[in-house]
Amino acid sequence: MHFYHCCRSLLLAALLCSWAAAADTPPNVVLILSDDQAWSDYGFMEHETIQTPCLDKLAKQSLTFTRGYVPDSLCRPSLATIISGLYPHQHGIVGNDPPKSAKGDPSSPYQTGTRNDFLQHIDKMPSLAKILKQEKGYVSHQSGKWWEGNFSRGGFDQGMTHGDIKRGGRHGDAGLTIGRKGMAPVFDFMKEAKGDGKPFFVWYAPFMPHTPHTPPERLLAKYRDKTDSLPMAKYWAMCEWFDETCGQLMDFLDEENLADNTIVIYVCDNGWINQKDASKYAPRSKRSQYEGGVRTPIMVRWPGHAKPQINSTELASSIDIVPTVLTAVGIEKQPEMEGIDLLDAKAVAARDAIYGEIFEHDVRAMDDPVKSLRFRWVIEGPWKLIVPYAPNEPNEKIELFNVVNDPTEETNLAAEQPELVKRLQAKLDAWWSVR
Repeated sequence: MHFYHCCRSLLLAALLCSWAAAADTPPNVVLILSDDQAWSDYGFMEHETIQTPCLDKLAKQSLTFTRGYVPDSLCRPSLATIISGLYPHQHGIVGNDPPKSAKGDPSSPYQTGTRNDFLQHIDKMPSLAKILKQEKGYVSHQSGKWWEGNFSRGGFDQGMTHGDIKRGGRHGDAGLTIGRKGMAPVFDFMKEAKGDGKPFFVWYAPFMPHTPHTPPERLLAKYRDKTDSLPMAKYWAMCEWFDETCGQLMDFLDEENLADNTIVIYVCDNGWINQKDASKYAPRSKRSQYEGGVRTPIMVRWPGHAKPQINSTELASSIDIVPTVLTAVGIEKQPEMEGIDLLDAKAVAARDAIYGEIFEHDVRAMDDPVKSLRFRWVIEGPWKLIVPYAPNEPNEKIELFNVVNDPTEETNLAAEQPELVKRLQAKLDAWWSVR
């Protein structure tokens, strides 16, 4: 009898230790980033033609914000915000390329520098990969789009991007094959981390549906007869091809029994409206201050923690991604991070506005964001105010749109609502004053 009680006690102790260890295991984090895709170009966003069954499923399993945004509609600044939780004017990466030569008004000269010089910013700013490793012992992997030199510079333990300019390094190099040429590097990393008993962070940022639009013929054939525009059919097929890779990633998490303890977050770096006659972006999309450039669905899936809901009213921003992850794993966000925890319903409901800023493609000054500024914008409820930075955009005017009723921003209501313009501009200036 004594032996029986001892065995039972030992068994219970072992089970309690096992349960405690499981409870103490931080969740894995998988970040999925689309590249150049309009906010409307998903099945769950009711696109009439594009089919995205895998992302539709993810949206239903997630806390999904259909009114999500990125502060800037250009990939490098946007990605830097996603990894740091800071606005572009805070982290300093405000364009894709440093100035190639001195030019411009002598009173406001361009500050020249090299691509390697511009990497100073990634060394100075916070990085989700670095924080997770330092605070909780995470291992991390980078694949796909990555502008900031070698993957290790962002704090990743493993990755695909070498970042060597002499070998063609710019915005992802070897990493840009992920998705288009299989998923093995990401899957191998997760298997390794699982085997080592380590929580992991995955940066999955495939060069999709980004140009070159080279979808498999089986997908192109599916869309070819749905439009008289071959460039449009190619883009639509690319959206579904990207969706398939997301499905493969989700299936892998299920097969490896990782899904229940993994936070999956989805966002797109910037919008894209394909031209009908060429595989190029149209006005009011990428690089613009309009919804076609800055709006994106944002999803957070965490079984047992994030209640699935498609939220079409509250605002979310990519500056919220880092604070959301840090809160989930028990780390305080850094004081300069202005984002909120998207899983905190009270914080989401209490938010009164989100903000953004649009800059030049080529950086005008290596360490002065204002030199490259074109527009600032603020959204409060249905209202979106766009304010041009006069020194760089002297011919542009202030615009006010009701983006709930007018999502394509056809009717400028600024002249009809001068008091609202004044109030929103004051809010914008309180956020970041550039006068």
